[in-house]
Amino acid sequence: MQFSFKKFLPHILVVVGFVIISLAYFSPVLQGKQIFQSDIKQYIGMSKQQTDFRKATGEETYWTNSAFGGMPTYQLGAKYPNNFIKKLDLMLRFLPRPADYLFLYFIGFYILLLVLKVDFKLAALGALTFGFSTYLIIILGVGHNAKAHAIAYMPLVLSGIILTFRQHYVFGFLLTAVAMGLELVANHFQMTYYLMFLVVVLGVAYFIDAYKKALLPHYFKSVGLLVLAVVLAIGLNATNIMATQEYAKESTRSKSELTINAEGAPVEVTSGLSKEYITEYSYGILESLNLFVPRILGGGSYEDVGKNSASYDFFIRLGATPLQALEQTKQIPTYWGDQTIVEAPAYVGAVIIFLFVFALFLVKGRLKWWLVGGTVLSLLLSYGKNFFLTDLFIDYVPMYNKFRAVSSIQVILELCIPILGIFGLSRLFNQFEDDDQKLKALKYSAAITAGLAVLLLLFKSTFDFAGAHDGMYRQNYGQQFIDAIRTDRKMLFSKDVWRTLVLVVLSAGVIFMYLKKKLSQTLVVVAFAGLLLFDLISVDKRYVNNSDFIPSIQVNKPYQKSAADKEILKDTTYFRVFDVTSGGARASYFHNSLSGYHAAKLKRYDELFDFHIAKNNLDVLNMLNTKYVIIEDEQGRPLAETRYTQPNGNAWFIEKFKPVETANDEILALDSLDTKRIAVLNVKNDANDLNVSSTYKLDGTESIKVLTYKPNYIKYQSNNNKDGFAVFSEIFYSNGWQAYIDGKKTDYTRVNYVLRGMQIPSGKHIIEFKFEPKVIKTGSSIALASSIVFVLLLLGGLFYQFKNSSKLGA
Repeated sequence: MQFSFKKFLPHILVVVGFVIISLAYFSPVLQGKQIFQSDIKQYIGMSKQQTDFRKATGEETYWTNSAFGGMPTYQLGAKYPNNFIKKLDLMLRFLPRPADYLFLYFIGFYILLLVLKVDFKLAALGALTFGFSTYLIIILGVGHNAKAHAIAYMPLVLSGIILTFRQHYVFGFLLTAVAMGLELVANHFQMTYYLMFLVVVLGVAYFIDAYKKALLPHYFKSVGLLVLAVVLAIGLNATNIMATQEYAKESTRSKSELTINAEGAPVEVTSGLSKEYITEYSYGILESLNLFVPRILGGGSYEDVGKNSASYDFFIRLGATPLQALEQTKQIPTYWGDQTIVEAPAYVGAVIIFLFVFALFLVKGRLKWWLVGGTVLSLLLSYGKNFFLTDLFIDYVPMYNKFRAVSSIQVILELCIPILGIFGLSRLFNQFEDDDQKLKALKYSAAITAGLAVLLLLFKSTFDFAGAHDGMYRQNYGQQFIDAIRTDRKMLFSKDVWRTLVLVVLSAGVIFMYLKKKLSQTLVVVAFAGLLLFDLISVDKRYVNNSDFIPSIQVNKPYQKSAADKEILKDTTYFRVFDVTSGGARASYFHNSLSGYHAAKLKRYDELFDFHIAKNNLDVLNMLNTKYVIIEDEQGRPLAETRYTQPNGNAWFIEKFKPVETANDEILALDSLDTKRIAVLNVKNDANDLNVSSTYKLDGTESIKVLTYKPNYIKYQSNNNKDGFAVFSEIFYSNGWQAYIDGKKTDYTRVNYVLRGMQIPSGKHIIEFKFEPKVIKTGSSIALASSIVFVLLLLGGLFYQFKNSSKLGA
């Protein structure tokens, strides 16, 4: 087998081009700047303690005390032993962020189109179309990095599956295994779960095709190999998957034991998230059109409408200077859809949708049907509460109720539409259909897409352009402001519909000129490259551009110490802070905090927060060892106060229990409980075989003090004249925290709904809590074994292919 550099040169040039384009779009990274991502700012706050611990000790902590009283770090960037697939991922992401994710978008989609036997020039064009899809750029702007990461590897997974179905068993198996391994490394299981739906649709299409062609043995052989590849990929990511699965059972994504809410009203008990929470971000049916027309519903929640707007005139009439009026017009509430908040429209592109429709009339067979099926399913499920299908999936499809923001399933159609669109363009250049069929397909696609745009213009007056929050703006600014923003909404509507219409006409014109032999194939590719890139990048730049980049120091150190923080940091004892002045992870950056920012908190703590902490239950704040409450003074400056709480300390001996038998009674018992003397114990679930007494006598000399306090290790010294029961102001999490008295492993239990409690014998003792999750050791061993197996299979597969190629060459 001879290596041909000339054969690979075009692909090398394309990859180099992807690198250049990725850096060019996010050019401030070349100046050392970083993009400001709101979610990453929160992530840095949440992960600060574990990052500092890693730097100071060279060890990994899988528990942090800095947020929500304490929680595992499994979803906060924890690093695991033997995670070799992660090292491969880091090698692929060699560009500065977020250019690295844009590059991954490009390269994965390019490989997929090559696997589909699309010419490399069109494959490169398709990769750019996919990568610059507005939603994929927006999530980079706000910091949904894990989501972008998972989406980027989706095309690579599909490439491996398709290769396997095409009887390239060795390369198909190996590519599926490594691609699925990388997909799971991204650690965004919602996106991976949505990919599974597309794979099922693809599998059904291939099954029907195999049945028709009497190729079912080959089909089932392929499925078997793909299952083994996925199992191997799971093995490569065993630690993270197993830890996440273990944690999920205790998180807000799990079933609650409560049957009431914080107001005492009964609630529906579900095995996952509530339907209301799952469907909070549901796509409007009319809103589907912003895939084709970017600002048909006003674009993002707030848009810059500029000087030539009714809003600008409104502020001028109010007496604002031109500069003041222009500043006000940068944040006009133009969105008039039903969603709570929208960063930007999920615009796929007028040009690529035209090509998608064009392809519907030219492309035949299984490729067309799995792409159309995936597109339709994705769109219908994105409607959430606006369409009945979501209710059926929540009720009957396993794990569907574990994920929220159903509108994000549109990532599937954002993948399918460019594939079929580019494939349709490739069919224009081959001889599978004659020119008359191609011309007919052009007429139909132009009539449908341009006709839709014309209809929107003709029936514009039927829309009221009224937003869900207009009542609030009317109350604050008056009816004239509402009239102005509705005028601007109409302006954006008309402007972008006309924009779409022009792009469709130009696209149709290019194909028409080609069919009339007025343009060469090369010029058609160049023309569509210009149209597609102009179409998408001009919209992308409205929402993510150079102004979003700031100096690296501001990204890496996003929070500055206030006077309150400085005062609290002088205190070298161990306690918690309740910051009521700011939400999110700010307090977690500096202190052990009661708050934080995470999509999957410990469920019991989240419930405790809603029932008691949010209502300023001082006894609960005391049992959580809350020493400082950050409030605002009269000038709005943060102030550290100690007068509101009387913290119980890190641990204390109690006098008696308040026994309960249900979770409802357990959490309600904290409403007016003297937590310094009494502990709530669920005798049905938590008492186990501890054989605790109902009361304990205290003589005032007993004590427990902290000797060592680390995120994953706490050491106490106890001294009491009689046997007693101690409550530790630490969050209960049995899947890892082990207790020891004088070096001997000892049982402990849950008390006060979220805390740890343990019976302590009389005398002086050393008590230790160590976070030693077995899942990390087990998962790491599986990951190591899977990595060895994969390397052996890779070497064997390459040898097999080389041997066969040599025989063919001979």
